[in-house]
Amino acid sequence: MTDTPIRHDWTRDEVLALFDLPFNELVYRAHTVHRAHHDPNAVQVSTLLSIKTGGCPEDCAYCPQAARYDTGVQAQKLMDVDDVLARAKAAKAAGASRFCMGAAWRGPKDRDIPKVAAIVRAVKDLGLETCATLGLLGDGHAQQLKDAGLDYYNHNIDTAPEFYGEIIHTREYQDRLDTLEQVRDAGLKTCCGGIVGMGETRAQRAGLLQALANLPAHPESVPINQLVAVPGTPLANQEKLDPFEFVRAIAVARILMPRSVVRLSAGRQQMDDAVQALCFFAGAGSIFYGEKLLTTGNPDVEHDQALFRRLDLRAMEVVEQPGTVHADILESEAAGCGHGCGCSAAA
Repeated sequence: MTDTPIRHDWTRDEVLALFDLPFNELVYRAHTVHRAHHDPNAVQVSTLLSIKTGGCPEDCAYCPQAARYDTGVQAQKLMDVDDVLARAKAAKAAGASRFCMGAAWRGPKDRDIPKVAAIVRAVKDLGLETCATLGLLGDGHAQQLKDAGLDYYNHNIDTAPEFYGEIIHTREYQDRLDTLEQVRDAGLKTCCGGIVGMGETRAQRAGLLQALANLPAHPESVPINQLVAVPGTPLANQEKLDPFEFVRAIAVARILMPRSVVRLSAGRQQMDDAVQALCFFAGAGSIFYGEKLLTTGNPDVEHDQALFRRLDLRAMEVVEQPGTVHADILESEAAGCGHGCGCSAAA
């Protein structure tokens, strides 16, 4: 386990076999892989801000920002640079090392990219890593964002290829893969994961993780979201996923993508502290920090800080260099890692 090979040829049966392991065996294997590639007591902390909320023309069944659903989310225009900057400063002061910005578009138009690029430059100048999720990218968009200083681009594949059509009809699965290819070709780091608990079977959960692990390059960041069932969306009444099944998903993701940072993402508000602790043990090495994830709730900063203290976890810091925020995550000097865990390269 300490010399885990990096593979891109996982079969569905192999992934399902991991899911089907006895719970303690699966979590033990995942934790062993986690320790081999990451500091098990350090967590990368990101904050996510919706810089353009609501009015999205897509029909993603889980999303409160879709214009066609009556969820109470009002469409808003793209935020001004100064307003975003104020939120980014607050996030950094609260301990975040990465600032993620989301816009409810099917994809940005050419005229939107310079506006987003200006926001990215301003946030990066604060000494934060930058991440954006803007939907499908057009020709040249990824390169323009990289030139502005964007570190990561988030574009989730959401679910298994065979279940995708049950959740989304307004874009194809291949559309997502095409955008990910543009992001990789531009030299941006990828943040790509999915959502569990949308009514998929265990085999389909395995299919999601198989698809992520078999991408041409493993995403540097892999957010695993638990469905937040929002009133007004088609999945509003979806039965909640068993929490131990969610932990299994975290553990399997860790084994399949050893060097990726697996993020405990949306749905944490529904999890008690013990379940979150299990997720950290099973290989989650990142969280979103703050009161909201785009338009849905999230545990508040004070609660997260208290949980970190109880679990003896520490937040990673970003290395700042003049003229860059070059984005390799390292532990703070005070923590003094030095044991070759690979945590700086893995993020």
